[in-house]
Amino acid sequence: MAKSEVFEGDQSVAVAKVTTELKKELHRLVKAIVEDSSSEDENGFGCIDRANQTLQALKELKEGGGKQRSSSIKRLNDSNRNNNESSTSVWDSCPQEFRCPLSKELMRDPVILSTGQTYDRPFIQKWLKAGNRICPRTQQVLSHTILTPNHLVRDMITQWCKTRGVQFPGPLQYPEEDGLTEADRDLFISLLKKMSSTQSEQKEAARTLRSLTKRMPSFRALFGESLEAIPQLLTPLAQNKSQTEIHPDLQEDLITTLLNLSIHDNNKKLVAETPMVIPLLLDALRSGTIETRSNAAATLFTLSALDSNKSLIGKAGALKPLIDLLEEGHPLAMKDVASAIFNLCITHENKARAVRDGGVRALLNKIKNRVHVDELLAILAMLSSNQKAVEEMGDLGAVSCLLSLIKETNCARNKENCIAVLYTICYYDRTKWKEMREEESNYGTLSQIVQNGTSRAKRKASGILDRLNRAINLTHTA
Repeated sequence: MAKSEVFEGDQSVAVAKVTTELKKELHRLVKAIVEDSSSEDENGFGCIDRANQTLQALKELKEGGGKQRSSSIKRLNDSNRNNNESSTSVWDSCPQEFRCPLSKELMRDPVILSTGQTYDRPFIQKWLKAGNRICPRTQQVLSHTILTPNHLVRDMITQWCKTRGVQFPGPLQYPEEDGLTEADRDLFISLLKKMSSTQSEQKEAARTLRSLTKRMPSFRALFGESLEAIPQLLTPLAQNKSQTEIHPDLQEDLITTLLNLSIHDNNKKLVAETPMVIPLLLDALRSGTIETRSNAAATLFTLSALDSNKSLIGKAGALKPLIDLLEEGHPLAMKDVASAIFNLCITHENKARAVRDGGVRALLNKIKNRVHVDELLAILAMLSSNQKAVEEMGDLGAVSCLLSLIKETNCARNKENCIAVLYTICYYDRTKWKEMREEESNYGTLSQIVQNGTSRAKRKASGILDRLNRAINLTHTA
């Protein structure tokens, strides 16, 4: 086949493609002109001009000729370029009420905030997820953060685009972070409404909410969108003043749902500061099934990750029921209880509360019985900065307990915590020096820590030995 024949074949294919594109463009432009009720304006004239250019390009293609075809293709490219430029000018001229107050761009998915203001969904979602709880435009505090589609504004924007011969761009292709549909939100609202219904409906709804908040982080986040959601959830518990009137399964499901909510970082402050939450958690600690009590302790632990919540929970009297549950020693609850007490006792005022509520005795009893030694020793070491706690430790036989534990454990962290407590006792209580000297004389327990312990344990053990040795020297001198 000759080279010229190949060229002619390729050119025919190109012409056919261009013709198809020109026809499509002409059809779109004619439709825009016919439907445009304001064709007298600049944008209307622009559509007519582009239609004329497209018709001329089609005419030249039909008349044939290499130069004419090249000219037609160039004309099409120029037309497309002008079309794009015109589209840009169309967006620039869109009415202010169609622009998102945050992005200043044409809204693609307009939604209404609780203040009645309309925003483009992705931009207001970003604002809310950053922790803002005020309307960007009015600065009003939001009663909730549920976003309602603004169908009226969307229809107006669609019609405005249609009359100007441009296609409505549609929503931005962004991932749906919360993964929730409108049906999910409707379900959420209906489940909360059932909390004010019959006990059978309350139980069914509570079980469903427990499951959903466990499986779906997005469902946990829903509770942060309305100040009324958590009080609605807890309606059955708040209505029954007597804990004996609450069905155990219902109480367990609601407390466990609270636990699931508290795992979500953005919910921690909201959950703890909802007035009825902590009192109901303390009721559950005292009177629920062991699963309920364990989950109530776990909820207090997760909420106490925030320093402001530590103080709030401590002031509400949470340490006493936690310590009581610790003393009971049920295996299912021990780890959650220990974690909650540890977190709370990071603050100075809660240490004093824990000592006042019998924490030292409860901890030492469990340590002596070798129950959850790792966790409870860490709490005891933390409490040793409280002088009253140190006095109690001395009276309750902590020295012999801790020295024996040092000898039998291989855990460096446990040895370190034992030595830290012994160091404080040695500093505050001279009556225990004799017992420590005898231990050192018989077993060299402290010297072994100086040689093999962690850096902190070595310092503490050396401090104890120095104090004991100085006391012996002073006695000999006297």
